[in-house]
Amino acid sequence: MPLLVMKFGGTSVADLDRIRNAAAKVQREVERGHDVIVIVSAMSGKTNELVGWVEKTSPLFDAREYDAVVSSGENVTAGLMALTLQEMGVPARSWQGWQVPINTTAQHSAARFVDIPRGNLDQKFAEGFRVAVVAGFQGLAPDGRITTLGRGGSDTTAVAFAAAFDAERCDIYTDVDGIYTTDPRITSKARKLDRIAFEEMLELASLGAKVLQTRSVELAMRYKVRLRVLSSFEDTTEDSGTLVCDEGEIMESKVVNGVAYSREEAKITLVTVEDRPGISAGIFAPLADAGVNVDMIVQNISEKNFEHHQGSVTDMTFSVPINQVDRAKRAMEQARAAGTVSYDELIVDTEVAKVSVVGIGMRSHAGVAARMFKALAEENINIKVIATSEIKISVLIDRKYMELAVQALHDAFGLEAA
Repeated sequence: MPLLVMKFGGTSVADLDRIRNAAAKVQREVERGHDVIVIVSAMSGKTNELVGWVEKTSPLFDAREYDAVVSSGENVTAGLMALTLQEMGVPARSWQGWQVPINTTAQHSAARFVDIPRGNLDQKFAEGFRVAVVAGFQGLAPDGRITTLGRGGSDTTAVAFAAAFDAERCDIYTDVDGIYTTDPRITSKARKLDRIAFEEMLELASLGAKVLQTRSVELAMRYKVRLRVLSSFEDTTEDSGTLVCDEGEIMESKVVNGVAYSREEAKITLVTVEDRPGISAGIFAPLADAGVNVDMIVQNISEKNFEHHQGSVTDMTFSVPINQVDRAKRAMEQARAAGTVSYDELIVDTEVAKVSVVGIGMRSHAGVAARMFKALAEENINIKVIATSEIKISVLIDRKYMELAVQALHDAFGLEAA
């Protein structure tokens, strides 16, 4: 029979009533002729509770035991979902990661998939079971220990199963009814998209859109897994939600399809850095070693050049997540102490936000940057840093203007119109 993967997030299985609601959606797909692999998250709030217990028990915890504890939330949900389906008359069985098995690397709390052998689940489907309920977020290390995939790992689990089992589609059920042109909480003009290309969704996810986890979109794009995002709390049809698919399935795309934002940004400037070959490596290699995620980078002529009429120094500005500022400062201070980089001053601005426009139509249309910058200028919003890619333009601005910028750009590109 055709196979479908259905993933239910924490809010979709937050209590027994919601598990029954999710199970009814699975039952409908079985009645339509599908075998189904259901991927479940822990019940809403449970993973945070488990993490808290670990941290109170052992502040410097063993990562292997951390994974053993925090993965248990998904086990509970999987068992309850299978029991609920059985009560509805649907032949179902629950599976933990080690039982499938979901083979991963040994990097605890941030493991990566190696492979998912089909044999065990295929045998159960052949025996007449119609649904396999699999605990998301977890896997099996080469040494037989339980691993976890990091936050949002259940989305990635669902896509991995869809790829491994050649699923017709992977449906991600969540608390929103699809992908919107921007956050509806910021502008009431935000419009739900019927379809969006993998590349656009990957950019939006990496730029702050929270609907899909970035790794899951990367995996879907690599293996051409068609994703559908839809609501757990609404009656759905074959046309519900938003389909994330290959660019070839989209007949015509707008120049810009979405506006994303991230308020948790910080801007760091190293003042009067020596301007010589290798200096960028001297700055960004220590940041990478410290696990700092650098995003936007700009190098500009230092004021010292004008003071001394020489071209030997420059200023280097880059953005990082606001919760990595201390780590970045420490890495730079250690690099300066080691003599690998020199600078006069390190300036941190934590009152910034990143706003981005994304669209595969940018590849074939000129003037997108001009229209974006004009829209911001008309609202008297100053741009601090600019970064571009083939289908994205991002700017760093003062955080107090973030919502205004999102609204202005949404209007400027006419995203409310289908």
